[in-house]
Amino acid sequence: MATFRILFAVMILTGSATCWGASEKPEGAPKPGPVKKPQVDILKTESGDLAITLIGHGTLAFAYQGKVVHVDPWGRLMDYSRMPKADVILITHEHGDHLDTKAIETLRKDTTTILITQACAEKVPGGKVIKNGQSQTIAGLKIEAVPAYNLVNKRPDGTPFHPKGSGNGYIINFDKTRVYVAGDTENIPEMNKLEKIAIAFLPMNLPYTMTPEMVADAARVLKPKILYPYHFGETDTKKLVDLLKDAKEIEVRIRDMK
Repeated sequence: MATFRILFAVMILTGSATCWGASEKPEGAPKPGPVKKPQVDILKTESGDLAITLIGHGTLAFAYQGKVVHVDPWGRLMDYSRMPKADVILITHEHGDHLDTKAIETLRKDTTTILITQACAEKVPGGKVIKNGQSQTIAGLKIEAVPAYNLVNKRPDGTPFHPKGSGNGYIINFDKTRVYVAGDTENIPEMNKLEKIAIAFLPMNLPYTMTPEMVADAARVLKPKILYPYHFGETDTKKLVDLLKDAKEIEVRIRDMK
């Protein structure tokens, strides 16, 4: 198991990344520029180490007990030919910086399960549609799909950037360690129903997702042991740290997740 974890980390940290022109930049994506190598955090769980790879933007990878889970893999940030193949791929929604079919195909093997939303179905042959409130157990991991949507932030025509019912957040159960990857969302009422979240990834990319105040409010509801703001673009992460300085039970970890 230790050998697998080390190999996973080495493959990730030696992966290359590319930049893109303004005309190719999806809505809400980070600005073009140098891309840093991702960081790997190793966390202890009841049943072994969990390797969390923070690739950037909304893109993550997890390794646990020999299984690999990729979330919203995006080839603009990582050379996925150098990454471990996926046992599970989770796609939160159909926007181009979250749904990259080339990255999916690179990571896919015969036994890979890809969980997607209905809006992604036509673009991902063989993907399994999972709706808000549903769950699946794959490769020994229970995965729950939860709502992800906007209440406040909207386009000029009044439609939300992320409509209710269209996108998913995911809770991945690594044995008793529940990891919440929120997807593109605000601090919606459904978060009040999420229990025993150990690690939370909450987006803070204005104007598409949450303000630091919204993330702080969500964190006080979820009460994770570790909070990673992610997908935060140019939003000031220091403000979030200040807002939660009295929440001693929550460790706020800032990584380069623009």
